[in-house]
Amino acid sequence: MATKKNTLNGTVEDVLCNHDLDSERKAVGVDAGIKASNLRRLRRIEGQIRGLQRMVEEDRYCADILTQVSSTQEALRAVARALMRNHLCHCAAQTVRTGSVEEREAMYDELLGMIYKNAR
Repeated sequence: MATKKNTLNGTVEDVLCNHDLDSERKAVGVDAGIKASNLRRLRRIEGQIRGLQRMVEEDRYCADILTQVSSTQEALRAVARALMRNHLCHCAAQTVRTGSVEEREAMYDELLGMIYKNAR
């Protein structure tokens, strides 16, 4: 069911995400570079969280802690944007192109839910 698509950055698998409700859903169209970048960001965020915990334990100045909280939130938003882009490019695009009416409607609902949830 996978098709290959050439892009400026090489070849990317363009496949349907597993949306079977009876099984564990997995991302199947993830570019290795995007995955590595997200993992690096998440490890950096993990370090930021540990730093925030230390700052609170050490009774650091509130404004300094809040600055670090804001920085951590922006880093998480960057990961969310990368994940959303991948989902749109692979799972959503494939479903819209080749899915049944019901599958397309479910994808539209899923995307709207994701957008509203992440816009907060």
